[in-house]
Amino acid sequence: MKLLFTSVLFVLYVSVSAQISKTDSVKKLNEVVVNGYYNRQPILRSVSAVSLVDSNLIRNQQNSSLVSTFNTVAGVRTEERSPGSYRLSLRGSLLRSPFGIRNIKIYVDDFPLTDAGGNTYLNLLDAAAIGSIEVYKGPEASIFGANTGGAILINSAEINNNIEASITGGSFGLLHQTAGIQQQFKNYSFSFNQGYQRSDGYRENSAMNRKYFQTTQQWNYSGSGFLKAFIFYSDLAYQTPGGLTAVQLEQNPKQARPATPTIPGAVTQQAAIYNKTIFAGLSNTYQIDKNFRHVVALFTSYTDFKNPFITNYEQRYESTLGLRTFLEFAEVNEHFKWNAQGGVESSGTRTQVKNFNNNAGSPAAMQAYDDLKANQNFVFLRFNFDINSKILIELSSSLNFFHYKYESFFPLTVAEQKRKFTAAFMPKLAMSYLLSPEFSVRGSISKGYSPPTLAEVRSSDNNINNNLQAEKGWNYELGLRYKTKNNRFYASANLFNYQLEDAIVRRLNANDTEYFVNAGGTNQKGIELETSIFILQNNEGFLKNLQLKNSYTLSHYRFKNFINGNTSFSGNKLTGVPGNVIASSLEFNFQKGFYLFGQHNYTSSIPLNDANTVFAKKYNLIEAKAGIKNLKVGKIRFEVFAGANNLLNEKYSLGNDLNAANNRYFNAAATRNFYAGLAAKL
Repeated sequence: MKLLFTSVLFVLYVSVSAQISKTDSVKKLNEVVVNGYYNRQPILRSVSAVSLVDSNLIRNQQNSSLVSTFNTVAGVRTEERSPGSYRLSLRGSLLRSPFGIRNIKIYVDDFPLTDAGGNTYLNLLDAAAIGSIEVYKGPEASIFGANTGGAILINSAEINNNIEASITGGSFGLLHQTAGIQQQFKNYSFSFNQGYQRSDGYRENSAMNRKYFQTTQQWNYSGSGFLKAFIFYSDLAYQTPGGLTAVQLEQNPKQARPATPTIPGAVTQQAAIYNKTIFAGLSNTYQIDKNFRHVVALFTSYTDFKNPFITNYEQRYESTLGLRTFLEFAEVNEHFKWNAQGGVESSGTRTQVKNFNNNAGSPAAMQAYDDLKANQNFVFLRFNFDINSKILIELSSSLNFFHYKYESFFPLTVAEQKRKFTAAFMPKLAMSYLLSPEFSVRGSISKGYSPPTLAEVRSSDNNINNNLQAEKGWNYELGLRYKTKNNRFYASANLFNYQLEDAIVRRLNANDTEYFVNAGGTNQKGIELETSIFILQNNEGFLKNLQLKNSYTLSHYRFKNFINGNTSFSGNKLTGVPGNVIASSLEFNFQKGFYLFGQHNYTSSIPLNDANTVFAKKYNLIEAKAGIKNLKVGKIRFEVFAGANNLLNEKYSLGNDLNAANNRYFNAAATRNFYAGLAAKL
């Protein structure tokens, strides 16, 4: 059945494309728009390589994980080695990310979720509390600060007057419960969202538990301004089963990492992550007059992080405080519009990290104790020119400042030291041109920049690594977008060439402690294609509408000037990056609220080490979801749904350990599994 689902979708795509002109007279759909932090804009005219994950796509996925949702987007790869253990990359590899997210800037509403130390705990969020996601691929350092991969803007769900709740149960002990209330008054609106999720996991020692609470409050204190507060608290715990060798994977993929004659296994050491985080943000938006608007946002977070691992027990206490503010000027004339934003973002993160011997899940004798402080600041300026509603030009830049301080208390006392990086200028020049109301072409040149994170400066080998340099590089890009007049068909294509220097990669010592080095450079060339077709829409028959979506990612990524010891890896495929990924979906909506959703993901083989001597096998994933919504009992509307993942029962690894010591590369993903649930809304 390999590629069967994609082949069927391709045939449908060809046949439907031939009929698009015949269906343009049907009712026009809403045009797709993106916010881009500053202003709403049709995606057709955007100068950036942006993809929108709307609320409908999020609802179609299983709401206990964001992996399948993100992996529908061309150029995005998300992995989950065990429930709750996210890894995410944009147009790149996961070489920097043993777990978590690096070299990407993520915002929730007006507030940076990425801290000054460069880390982002995306897995803290409950997927059910997310409204939509905008993915900006390629370096966007000009307005979002230090990053080489791109930026992700997560938007909370729109506030309406309703009360809702849901419960989902499934294979491997899955239970996911949510509840929320949203109310909108004349000048004030609020929402409260609560979530609880647990799972036993497919593998031994892979259980997960998360308690989540989120609130958004908005006060429109005048016709010109509003004040917004966003707060969430997340208590996340998930076990980490550890990597397996190819032989162990074949013998028993469900086992956790076994013990060796010298090192205990994951079960004995109770390997896990415990993360309790509270995050809060307060923003004020004020329209000073018809031309000027001012936005200021304050944000803070505190994290209590514990990680019993095979070789040590780590405790981290992290606190972040920051501010983002900008002033916008906009001028509108008959044939010429322009706006400008100038601002600053400043944040500081303090990390107190202690490592102990791990005595079967409890801290024992101390190994190391360090205190690190990171400060990341940048000023930015952006001009946007709109000529005759055809030509859109963006000129933007930022000046980035980064430094960290550290002092050690054990095993040696080291007085506070400071390392300051040279200020980095990050320019961007981009343009889009409407060849017709339905067709646009765009191009951009931008520079990316990403200094090492605190987790890379002070990794699990317990040493302060002051030799790491910041990643940086130039990205050259061309793009095309097309839509029909009634918005029933949309297509986009991106072609890019990214030359990254001083790429940061992960290395492992023989005892599995990690460290990071700069790997010369990478030559990253790629193609991204996305299409969306409403085959049927507003039909009076049994089938109301049918939508087909496709995305394709071609990644021709190679190392350059990369020598490790006496071995040259130049010309090798970039570790952790599949050459080809195809994601396709079909959504059926029938009368009486019945729906059916199917999705296929094909991922080609993946190099697992820099030498390209070990590869993860290609795989095909098929998932499906069906349900009935708008079932009414009095004033309450119910939805009943059920779904299945990995219908082909593929044996594959999702979240490989790259450049793993002793060939422990593989983390077996769940086999065929099912879920069902009930949702209610008042």
